[in-house]
Amino acid sequence: MIGILALQGGVEEHRHSMSRCGAATRPVRRCEDLENICGMILPGGESTTITKLIISSGIGPSVRSLIDAGMPVWGTCAGSILLSRGGIWESADVEMQRNAYGPQRESRIRSGTIKGRLEKIPMVFIRAPRVVNISGDVEVLARADGDMVALRQRNVLLTTFHPELTSETYFADIFMGMVYSRTSQAASKG
Repeated sequence: MIGILALQGGVEEHRHSMSRCGAATRPVRRCEDLENICGMILPGGESTTITKLIISSGIGPSVRSLIDAGMPVWGTCAGSILLSRGGIWESADVEMQRNAYGPQRESRIRSGTIKGRLEKIPMVFIRAPRVVNISGDVEVLARADGDMVALRQRNVLLTTFHPELTSETYFADIFMGMVYSRTSQAASKG
């Protein structure tokens, strides 16, 4: 079961994207919604609003514990801010600049390249953050116009754009691979 943080933002779009990959999802609004999830998506939206709702709902420490224990987590756009330096969970060695590509009216589709693939894919940027610094073992998975736009560090996947708004399933497949890898490791230990 994949949890989708459902306090604000693009919850339905991620639900539809994950169903295309065959994954069952559950909206997460309270601590009890975290039971038996094996991965979590933090959708785009407004990062300050989402942070306030995380604090008022009381789920912050529980989600932090799951991330620290190795549960795969995928942040898109605002969700990536929550997982970066200065975000509520700071789970990736990544520094972001919020709304780096301009206001809502500047939102657009850009072509980007994915590590190991020749063809470009469309990437939807809506008031997106820009990656300004990485350190540690952060792996760059995709770029658009020279900018780093998709990253992975251990159990954390970050996309500064919205893959859930296209038919491309590459990043959903990466995330599900992270989930399957962790669940199969847990099964072999149990």
